[in-house]
Amino acid sequence: MAPSHRPPQGFRPLARAAAVLAASLALLTSLTGVAPAAPTATDGADVDVRVNAQAALGTLTGAARGVNTAIWDSHMNDPEVADLMKAADVGVMRYPGGSYADIYHWETHTAPGGYVAPGTGFDAFMGTVRAAGAQPILIANYGSGTPEEAAGWVRYANVTKDYGAKYWEIGNEIYGNGHYGSGWENDEHEDKSPQEYAREVRAYAEAMKAVDPTVKIGAVLTSPGEWPDGVVGTGDSGDWNHTVLPAVADVIDFVSVHWYAGGSDTTADDALNRLGKLPGELREVRNQIDRVAGAHAPDIEIALTEINTNTGGARLTARPNGLFAADAFMTALENGVFNVDWWNTHNGAGEITTVDGETDFGDMGMLSSGACTGDVCEPAPNTPFPPYYGMKMTSELGTAGDTMVAAESSAQEVSAHAVLRDDGRLSVMLVNKDPDSARTVALDYAGFTPSASAPQVIRYARGDSDITEVTDGEASASQVTVDPYALLTVTLEPKAGTGPAASAAGTPGTPRLEAVTDTTAGLSWKAATGATRYLVQERDGAHTRLIGEATGTSVTLRNLPPGSTHTVNVLAADSSGRISGPSSPLTFSTGTPTDAACSVTYHRDTSWGNGFVTTVTVTNLSDTPITGWTVDWDWPTSGQSVSSGWNASFDQTGTHVRVTAPEGAGPLAPGGGSTASFGFVGANDGPNPDPAAFRLNGTVCSGG
Repeated sequence: MAPSHRPPQGFRPLARAAAVLAASLALLTSLTGVAPAAPTATDGADVDVRVNAQAALGTLTGAARGVNTAIWDSHMNDPEVADLMKAADVGVMRYPGGSYADIYHWETHTAPGGYVAPGTGFDAFMGTVRAAGAQPILIANYGSGTPEEAAGWVRYANVTKDYGAKYWEIGNEIYGNGHYGSGWENDEHEDKSPQEYAREVRAYAEAMKAVDPTVKIGAVLTSPGEWPDGVVGTGDSGDWNHTVLPAVADVIDFVSVHWYAGGSDTTADDALNRLGKLPGELREVRNQIDRVAGAHAPDIEIALTEINTNTGGARLTARPNGLFAADAFMTALENGVFNVDWWNTHNGAGEITTVDGETDFGDMGMLSSGACTGDVCEPAPNTPFPPYYGMKMTSELGTAGDTMVAAESSAQEVSAHAVLRDDGRLSVMLVNKDPDSARTVALDYAGFTPSASAPQVIRYARGDSDITEVTDGEASASQVTVDPYALLTVTLEPKAGTGPAASAAGTPGTPRLEAVTDTTAGLSWKAATGATRYLVQERDGAHTRLIGEATGTSVTLRNLPPGSTHTVNVLAADSSGRISGPSSPLTFSTGTPTDAACSVTYHRDTSWGNGFVTTVTVTNLSDTPITGWTVDWDWPTSGQSVSSGWNASFDQTGTHVRVTAPEGAGPLAPGGGSTASFGFVGANDGPNPDPAAFRLNGTVCSGG
């Protein structure tokens, strides 16, 4: 059996005046012909899905769908692999295989201490990549390699062979080198700290770009909220991400993170539920980049180069994991990554179980390796497992150049994803995670008017041996039924004369944040052809509202709440008022006032992945003393909470925390004459970003 890659187990609105807002909404309605109303269920439907074609989540690239390939996999270069990857619109293949990257020497095609299968050399791999119409992501050996060795690989790949290999990671999961107590990743550096990794990343980048300045260099980060995020090693001043990122932000082009939904006993059903943590974790990766990279931040991309249900064990090849693959790929792509790579193409049989009435081979691969556990053998090599079909279904939803748009479901059991196609069509993918009941879905649209023609419907459900076109004619633009444990993609034609294709205006560029204060934000964007004015709108789920407009390519948004987060995109209107497609989104946060009457220092003293200890210090900067104080804040994510505290009373409702001065506490002297400090033990299930703003007796304070 081929060895498995196993990460460690057990670790774990804009505030505007009412009159201005009403006028803005009226303008948007008059321009689009679609009022921003809530969906109304069609008779007989038990789920409502709202799709807003004017709320962009980003543009799909040719690198969106990817898979991992490994040099221990004897089937990695079978001709069938390239055909299957091409059929699923796979644009990236990652090599040489997870942790093997840190023992692999490309020139000799050796991996001391590991198994290398025949016919898996770099040139053979590139033959498969080219046959699939894909591109590689290559992992330079950090563990036992050197910058010079990596530069030699770049020279061979892009100068000697003209492969045009664009994306290069520096090592795999280097934070697993034992520095934090668990060591599965080979690292022969005497210094295994994040500081040393950062120094070496700079050396690798310099050597590799000296050979080919066009290559993109990626640094390894931990996923916020996943071990060892938040853990500070001996002698370090910060955790992995907060040490590595500031030191390399000026020389890298992307970051690489991995995400597994749980440990070895995690089922696909568990994973589908835990997928709700992923958007917050990816948002925090982006926040970390934005905080340290300055003007270069928008140019640093995020790649999710490994994802799967769990880190090994059973329940991995069954139908529920096909649902997870489809849901996970789109969730990640909608939340700011340009590339998602499934672990693995082939992996090998593990524990044999029965899931949903079918044999599950305990295999983390998309395709069968033909391996056996005891007397139970997988099907013939390269037979697709359900995760392959889950990924393939996402290619029916959208391909390179198409725009992901917001979709919102009223039922937790039904996920919805939508893509505005480059040719004006709209595709909606529905994931029914209910194993027992079909769900009837009412579809409602903003910014899109479907034609009267019947939609195209593609299904992957029980009994289907591949994704299958449904021609029974029961589906309509307003209502569809999704079988239990099934995927359904509906593609709709726009009504003639409607939609972005009917506008003479092109799509504006992604907005950039030029300046931000506690209450204002200056934005700019690249002009769109044929545009006479631009509309800036804010997204809240699948709802949007107009919050600014301009005839030029910049705007200043005002009256924003301090410490608030906003996601905006820009649309262009032509001379007839017809609206273009939406730009990709920008998410930004306002700061706190510099001249506030109080200040707060929030200091995280220690953390351990899913918990932390924090000290908060409050200073009264006003001219009068304050007696009987309260401090309020809101957690950025729903997984954060106060477990216990001291020197104050604590109350949490939802994500809102109120801290009250202890009985008998003296007044806070004016002008910074005294301070009040309190502390608490917190818990976090997922990322743990600091609160953005604090209020002392209702007044927003500076600092944080």
